[in-house]
Amino acid sequence: MIVYLHGFRSSPRSFKARVVAASMKQRGMAAELLCPQLPASPKEAMALVQTLLAPYKAHQVAIIGSSLGGYYATWLAEQMGCRAVLLNPAIVPLQDLDQHVGVTTEYHSDKPFEFKREYIDELRALAVDQITRPERYYLIAATGDEVLDYRAMVRHYAGAEQRVIDGSDHAISEFPQYVDEVLAFCLAADAQQ
Repeated sequence: MIVYLHGFRSSPRSFKARVVAASMKQRGMAAELLCPQLPASPKEAMALVQTLLAPYKAHQVAIIGSSLGGYYATWLAEQMGCRAVLLNPAIVPLQDLDQHVGVTTEYHSDKPFEFKREYIDELRALAVDQITRPERYYLIAATGDEVLDYRAMVRHYAGAEQRVIDGSDHAISEFPQYVDEVLAFCLAADAQQ
């Protein structure tokens, strides 16, 4: 099972989520992908994902996380012992998200999105200071990311398989070029029992 975790204020309708879904469908594996709409509360988001993954063993699961979803994916991979692919992941979102406290909308709809100050403490509880098994991680980081510093990503996932894209952007606009290698890493999870 592959789980795709979208970023802050995003949704399963994000560009990268749709690329992953289309690629899984082409492989005849659409039923092997979960892409939930994550609640604004980090605590509730992780409870939701843990409930969805409860029937699976670690070797049956891989998580793809984009931006804040990468932060979540790292925590989940450490908790479960599964593989994770991080796409321009947030490393210390506590600093960046304080400015977003309040009500706004999701990026892909007019649906209200409220980020409460208490969610920052919930994020703090999910911090992973250092990954324990770098071989379980695959990082894609863009040097042109206008939101997050790719160098912090590279340092945080030292020892992990890494692809540093020269240029690009936070959205990884050319993600279709990388989806096959992302899924190959994810699908290798079931082979490691």
